[in-house]
Amino acid sequence: MHPRHLLSRARRLADSATPGRRRLLGITGPPGAGKSTLAAHLVAELAGRAALVPMDGFHLAGAELSRLGRTDRKGAPDTFDPAGYAALLARLRTPEPDGAVYAPAFDRRIEEPVAGSIAVAPHLPLVVTEGNYLLLDAGPWARVRALLDEVWYVDLDTPERLRRLIDRHEHFGRPRADAERFVHTSDEANARVVAATRDRADLVLTFTPDEAPPPTGC
Repeated sequence: MHPRHLLSRARRLADSATPGRRRLLGITGPPGAGKSTLAAHLVAELAGRAALVPMDGFHLAGAELSRLGRTDRKGAPDTFDPAGYAALLARLRTPEPDGAVYAPAFDRRIEEPVAGSIAVAPHLPLVVTEGNYLLLDAGPWARVRALLDEVWYVDLDTPERLRRLIDRHEHFGRPRADAERFVHTSDEANARVVAATRDRADLVLTFTPDEAPPPTGC
């Protein structure tokens, strides 16, 4: 689907919001497929009518991952706080008129979530959220899908997606060999989990290497 049509679809979703009932658009797909950049593009083009709230703000902190013995699996479903994410989405769906909702963000420079980083004003009719596990139907993740009005699944040719992921990890400080190891083990294990949720999406977007934007941060 052409980007212009995607923007029109997102705009229609924003237009359908009613007082006290905000619309939520989810963008999901495997790591490195371009979902973060697509989400940021839509929010920018909607020019003050939407906010971007990534799922990655609900990464568990590094100290907690270390305590749980999950540091090497960072990015897997059990290295997030899905119940907290679902609770935030529920708040965002029904905004109160007298104040912003504050959401966490993930800072790749320090590889940690940062609380209260994103202010979502009550007048905004649309929130765009993106992340790997929006369509997962296991455990607390199962609450997420029902809170989203639409979910779009973004996919990309696998060799190109892996190349871009490795470049992203290297950009943020991993040695090349370590980046390759992490992508081919942890990231690809997570990608298989995400791929199994594809059929639950409202819209599937398959980018060619020439069409897809680079992963955020590259």
